[in-house]
Amino acid sequence: MPPSPTSSRHIFLDAYRGSAVLLMIIFHFCWDLREFNYISYNLFDSFWVNFRAVILFLFLTAVGWSTYISKIPPPFQTSHFKKFLVRQMKLLIAAASISLITYLAFPSQWIYFGILHFILLASFILYPFARYPRLNAIIGLAIGLIFFVTSWLQFPNIHHFLLNELGAPQYTLDIVYPFPWIACVFFGPIIGKFLSKITVRNNSLVRILSWLGQHALIIYLLHQIILYSLISVATFLIKQLN
Repeated sequence: MPPSPTSSRHIFLDAYRGSAVLLMIIFHFCWDLREFNYISYNLFDSFWVNFRAVILFLFLTAVGWSTYISKIPPPFQTSHFKKFLVRQMKLLIAAASISLITYLAFPSQWIYFGILHFILLASFILYPFARYPRLNAIIGLAIGLIFFVTSWLQFPNIHHFLLNELGAPQYTLDIVYPFPWIACVFFGPIIGKFLSKITVRNNSLVRILSWLGQHALIIYLLHQIILYSLISVATFLIKQLN
C-alpha cells in the first residue's frame, strides 16, 4: 500500500535531512583523517568550502521545511506550539552542551555560535511565518540579493565586537553567520511545499537516510566522538604493529 501524503511527506523530509547527516559524517571523517595526517588538504579550498555549504544548505532548508509541516494543517494549535517549544528546549540544551564541552576541551577555539545555535535562533524567527511558503521565499530571496549585491548585511564590525567586547575566541571550531544563511531557512517552506508532492519509494537507501534524519540531533552530538575515537584507536594499533 503506498504511503499516505502525510507519511510520504515526513519520509521525504527525514531522507532529505538524512542526506545532510550523511554528508556531515563524511566531511568530519575526512577532517579527522587530516588531523591524524592520513590525508592532507586545505580546508579553505573551494571543494571543501562548497562541501560545507551544501551540508548547511540541506540542514537549514530542512529546518524551514519541518517548521512549515508543523504549521499545516490543522491551523495553529496550542499543542503544536508546545511541541515546538520542546524541540527548541532540546536544541538549547544541545547547543549549550556543545559550547561547554568545546570550551573545556578547546578553550582557545570553543564554539559559541555553531550550527545548533543558529538553528535555535532561526527557528524562532521563522515560526510566525512558517505557514506562508511563498512569503518566506520572497523574504529569503530578498535577503540573498541584499547580501550578495550590497554590503548592508555584511556587518563588518560584528566579529570585531565579538572578539573584543565579548571575549570570543579568534578562531572557533564552527561558526554560522546569520547572513546569508538565514535565507536558506526561509527557502525551506517553499522547497518542502513542492518536494512533499513527490512520492518517495520506500527502499533501503530511503530507509537508511530516513533513520539518519530522524536521529539527526543525537548523531550530530555523538558522531565526532565516535569517529575520532575509532581513528585514534586505529592509529594506536597501527603504531604498535609497526
